[in-house]
Amino acid sequence: MQSENVYIGDDKFQRFLDHYNCPTPLFVAKLKFAGAVCSPNANLRPTDVIASLFPENQQPRLATKAEAELFFKFFMGLWDEMFAQIRTNTLELPAYAGHKDDRSELIEWCRSRADQIEFGFVEGFWGGCDTLKIPNYAAELMSSLSDMAEVYDALAKRLAAGDKPADIYTVIGNTDKMVEKTFKFLIEHLVLPHIQQLQRQVN
Repeated sequence: MQSENVYIGDDKFQRFLDHYNCPTPLFVAKLKFAGAVCSPNANLRPTDVIASLFPENQQPRLATKAEAELFFKFFMGLWDEMFAQIRTNTLELPAYAGHKDDRSELIEWCRSRADQIEFGFVEGFWGGCDTLKIPNYAAELMSSLSDMAEVYDALAKRLAAGDKPADIYTVIGNTDKMVEKTFKFLIEHLVLPHIQQLQRQVN
């Protein structure tokens, strides 16, 4: 069934996040929603994920019913966008838009990539639970994603220590491919067999 919620696009959604002083970067939010779509936590709701994007007890005050409806409509547009990518197993990491020879840009990207994986997909998948009943292979895949997040942090430190940006850029690309292969395997074997049960409502 076609969703009535339409994703407004990255540029407009970033302005939407800025308007509500959301401290979570766009790409982290997108991957957190993707992880949450994949989560076997049956009690996880989109509203829980939305709330987690803001500091505790600092969620925006929505003055009117119309504002609240638009607020959740925009977020559910993103949710449905990520759900479609999970359903078709086409989830990819956002592409690097900087200069591959710029040390400072690459350092920032490595740190951003680590956050996208750990505070985005991994945190979204666990959905606030310390443990979930999942197959051993899935637990190992999630652990490997956290390990790869640490790889990006290590690459940022190597850049800061003087390693050549061109060399690190190649390693970033190889690590990205490993992350995306992990996404695809996890989605194919853990998520897609139960995709209909993972559809969630806003409240």
